[in-house]
Amino acid sequence: MALLSAEGLNKRFGAVVAAADIAIAIDAGERVSLIGSNGAGKTTFVNMITGYLKPDAGRIVLDGRDITALAPRAITRLGVARSFQIPQVYGELSVLDNMLVANACHDRRLSFRLPAQRPEAVERAERLLERFRLLEHRNRRVAGLAGGVRKLLDIAMALTGSPRLLLLDEPTSGVSAEEKFPLMDTVMAAIGHDSTCVLFVEHDMEVVARYASRVVAFYSGRIVADGAPGAALATEDVRRYVTGELLTEV
Repeated sequence: MALLSAEGLNKRFGAVVAAADIAIAIDAGERVSLIGSNGAGKTTFVNMITGYLKPDAGRIVLDGRDITALAPRAITRLGVARSFQIPQVYGELSVLDNMLVANACHDRRLSFRLPAQRPEAVERAERLLERFRLLEHRNRRVAGLAGGVRKLLDIAMALTGSPRLLLLDEPTSGVSAEEKFPLMDTVMAAIGHDSTCVLFVEHDMEVVARYASRVVAFYSGRIVADGAPGAALATEDVRRYVTGELLTEV
């Protein structure tokens, strides 16, 4: 049984078709990159999976359970987490306090006001920070950190609930060319500890080819390619509508 499956998803915004009969099955442990130009339907797909948008038709199943009508918080509690293109972090708090707040969101026993009173919460946060190579920043205020470090923190915070499925929205966006591979190496190594399934939206084809085990390409609300990176990136539709290689050759 697939960890996540979508069956006949459709979504329109007026005359705009954002999803047209999307059907896909994703297994536990996969590393799937979602690619496509702006407006292709990637974000709509992610928003439907996470409950921020409801499809006009179709259903979404997580590990055998229909989650189509569930609210984002309920979906999160079932093991789906998400990080964002712009890191959703608390700039005035320290790195450790950001982690403790994220942990408190997943553990109802914890207090937002006094999270440090539970040593096990601090220990868990520090273990995650170490996996993401952020422990040296433990007591630093987040607003003063580099963009790549804030990205890593945002993803580490998403992992505090030990999700089975993690969605990353353009993890290398805003990161320098020199930082993108070290950042992704760190992310994939940290995630690999838990065999978490990862879906990541990405525009950098070097990143896609290097870190994805599977590529799903969107165009005009439809999936136009789905397969191993080499095969998917070589298809005519991807070269024409996503990477623009055919247009360049004309």
